Amino acid sequence: MTTPRLPPPGVPLSPASPATPERSSQDEPDWPLWTAPAAVLLGLGLGVLGTIAVEILAAAAGGSVSHPTPAASLIGDVVFDLAFVAAALYFAGLHGRVRPADFGFRWPGLRPTVTGILAAGASYYVLTTVYASLLGLKGKEKLPSELGVNHSTAALVGAAVFVCVFAPIAEEFFFRGFMFGVLRRMRIVVAGRQLGPWVAAVVTGILFGLAHTGSASSQYLIPLGFLGFVLCLLRWRTGSLYPCMALHSINNSLALGINQEQWNAPEILALITGSLLVIAALTAPLGRRSLQFGRPTSGPDISATG
Repeated sequence: MTTPRLPPPGVPLSPASPATPERSSQDEPDWPLWTAPAAVLLGLGLGVLGTIAVEILAAAAGGSVSHPTPAASLIGDVVFDLAFVAAALYFAGLHGRVRPADFGFRWPGLRPTVTGILAAGASYYVLTTVYASLLGLKGKEKLPSELGVNHSTAALVGAAVFVCVFAPIAEEFFFRGFMFGVLRRMRIVVAGRQLGPWVAAVVTGILFGLAHTGSASSQYLIPLGFLGFVLCLLRWRTGSLYPCMALHSINNSLALGINQEQWNAPEILALITGSLLVIAALTAPLGRRSLQFGRPTSGPDISATG
């Protein structure tokens, strides 16, 4: 089944439009607005508890709570991200059967994917470059250092897998797949234009920036918030989560390879390619089959294929 095109941003959704009912049913799951803040709170609570549990286990094994080993930091970060994934799945499952397509696991086509990634990436990097130039920023992210990328090859590999593969999948699933999916259902009409998705993109972008408070320097939270915003627009315009995960992974690979490790172009290209291939291998099946769980509801069983 071909995924219907999304109307341009700002164009009101008219009941007379033949694409509106199909688009709404496929790309706007019926998740109440209250589930967005509830998922944030539940994810944060589970994440904190999970991280504390990891620290306790690491201390029992002879580690230090104040100076955790790279392995303990990595496991803690994985548990923290998984907590938000679990929260999203829980609240989505409360309101009917949940399908991968509900979170955006559908293939939009090669051309929309490439053009969307190029446009979103270019806007983000232009703003980041101007922002960093005006403020004279030259800092590095905290997370790679905490994961011990310079301590051992094993730590570097583990950090690369987390930063370039796991984090793009988990964070895009929660922020663009769930949060933006819920919040853009807001009906905010100004001068006949539906601004709900734009407001949802701004709110999700802010939350995305704040979520990196512990892993990035405070001076980079604004660019990260803008990245979260353009990723929402990419999700909205393509109707798919795949371009978002790809751009997120590319950005993290460039940050790790250039800013942290000072790798050469072939090494960075290898990291980007390898990361995208692993993400594709892990998530592509979700776009080809209709997995579902939770309480059954009436209505058609919607699935999408690329």
